[in-house]
Amino acid sequence: MNKIFDDIQSKINEALEKSPAKDLEKNVKAMMSQGFAKLDLVTREEFDIQAQVLAKTREKLHALETRVTALEAQLKEVE
Repeated sequence: MNKIFDDIQSKINEALEKSPAKDLEKNVKAMMSQGFAKLDLVTREEFDIQAQVLAKTREKLHALETRVTALEAQLKEVE
């Protein structure tokens, strides 16, 4: 019984591979790739890298703000 289902599945897969639907799928993928290329999008990897850079920059900014606040407090004490 399993052999019959395997044969049917194999025939369906062969028919799909040779059908115009496969060519249509390839053409749609190509058109979408071209369209996305024109939109000047970034990859997920590039986005994640920039998110990490931004997080580090925010940490440094926070540290600098804390330091400036402390220095301003010391300056007021001296005056």
